Amino acid sequence: MHYFTEQNIFIFLVQVFLLLGLARAAGELFRRFRQPALTGEILVGVILGPTIFGRFLPNLYQNIFPQDITQKNMLETVIWLGLLFFLLETGLKMDFSSAWRHRGKALTIALTGIIVPMALGFFACLLLPEHYLVNPRERLVFAFFMATVMTISAMPTAARALNDLDLAKTDLGFLIMSALSVNEIIGWVVFAFILHFLNPAESIQAQKIFLIFSGIVAVIIFCLTFGRRFSDFVISKIKEYGLPEPASSLTFISLLGFLCGAIFQKIGVSALLGFFIAGIMAGEARALSERTRQVISQMVYAIFIPLFFAGIGLKADFVKHFDVGLVIFIAGLGIFGKFFGAWLGALFSGLAKENIMPLAIAHTPGGSMEIVIGILALQYGLINEVVFVAIVSGGIISSLILGPWLKYVVNKRKEISILEFFSKRVVIADLKSGERNGAIHELCTVIAEQGNTPHPDTLYSAVLRRENTMGTAIEEGVAIPHARLGSLVKPIVAFSRSNRGIEWNSPDGKPTHFIFLILTPKEDDWSQVEILRIIAKAMSDKNVSQAIAKAGDHNDLWQALEHAFTQHRIARKGKGK
Repeated sequence: MHYFTEQNIFIFLVQVFLLLGLARAAGELFRRFRQPALTGEILVGVILGPTIFGRFLPNLYQNIFPQDITQKNMLETVIWLGLLFFLLETGLKMDFSSAWRHRGKALTIALTGIIVPMALGFFACLLLPEHYLVNPRERLVFAFFMATVMTISAMPTAARALNDLDLAKTDLGFLIMSALSVNEIIGWVVFAFILHFLNPAESIQAQKIFLIFSGIVAVIIFCLTFGRRFSDFVISKIKEYGLPEPASSLTFISLLGFLCGAIFQKIGVSALLGFFIAGIMAGEARALSERTRQVISQMVYAIFIPLFFAGIGLKADFVKHFDVGLVIFIAGLGIFGKFFGAWLGALFSGLAKENIMPLAIAHTPGGSMEIVIGILALQYGLINEVVFVAIVSGGIISSLILGPWLKYVVNKRKEISILEFFSKRVVIADLKSGERNGAIHELCTVIAEQGNTPHPDTLYSAVLRRENTMGTAIEEGVAIPHARLGSLVKPIVAFSRSNRGIEWNSPDGKPTHFIFLILTPKEDDWSQVEILRIIAKAMSDKNVSQAIAKAGDHNDLWQALEHAFTQHRIARKGKGK
């Protein structure tokens, strides 16, 4: 029996200390500048790996990262755990049920967002020179794989950009995330299918392709139907019996990931797809609170994900294997293909003109998912180090340009003033209701009393339907329920303050004190997006929220709101918006 020596354990602890500590620090530094944390985390691996450390201090590098197989396997196991939990957490963020309910537009956008870049990538990669291929006889498989790399969009990166621009809770943000959810599921099924046939023992036959593909789809359908109901049942029982949270839910979700990973691995598909599907199953549980989701996400991003991305830099020499032409080819074709595919889908689905560009741009980052697929392909021997470095570089490039590009397009849209649709008559200084639905009904009633609006029950049904699709609570005690109605001529904004606070399933677990209700005409997509962004940005200022909280009567409250949004507009003009 083989045992780890004390030296093995010592070196392993030093490796984890350096990778995790420096990756977390670099990730936070990049995040401060509103750049993807993964860029800093990978950069740490590049510095500690053969690219920098190994080149200039080879003896010290060999002492910390020796080539001993036992030592390498210890670190590799931890990095693989990071990869598995990254896929689990990615699935956890998905709202598959909501995406399915809006499958019309979302499916159209997702399909064109897959077919167009995959076709462009496949035929372009067939023309690549042979020295980029590990085995020239597998050019078709290589081209199919590269097309998949250029097709999958990084949903976590897009979600972060939407959140930074206060678009995450809007209907546009919801549609983007729904389309990306479908895109990612289909993309991972295709990639798992490719991995199956990378096994030398497997032969590519039409009948076998059909059986394997059918088997993958059947297992996924089972997981997303019966499996998610089972997850909801278990998490509900955890809550019912008062088991310690979020520890109990975290244990169950982790076990679900390991079980699904083992099942998928056994049927000849990557365990990564199993963890991804397990995350979707658990994420569908209604009993799983936003606070618990946040704790799980923080745990994964605090430990596992930094180790995984830092470990990427140890895989290859990023200077020796850097090919400028290939990097430009992969990054450029990937960004263009995903942009054009999503743009066509948005056009075909009848999306409002002003929302087409933001949606198409949000599909462009390859980022984390592109890199994950690249590292798997390297380990399976499908690609060489030159292609791997180009894939990682392309993923970083597409992630870095997303934020500035999306912000530029969003800020080019027409400016509106929330005070045009807001008035003192639709402000409630102290809500009577102490729960979410009652608060929404009170606001709908106040709006309906102003005339030229639908019956309060009609408003209430529309807002509640949207709220149940995706919650609108944001952090620091603010909720922004909203809906679109065909009978409205112009947007309406109402506000209410709950002095005692209302449970609204907020991401930070805090009670909601400030509720803004936004109603917009059905065809007016952009007003809703802009009004929601203005409110979210203004309420993120602690001075504003404190002034609203301290305002005394109805008149004082209105003056505080009017002052807040007037000052916000002046500040935006001062910044050149």
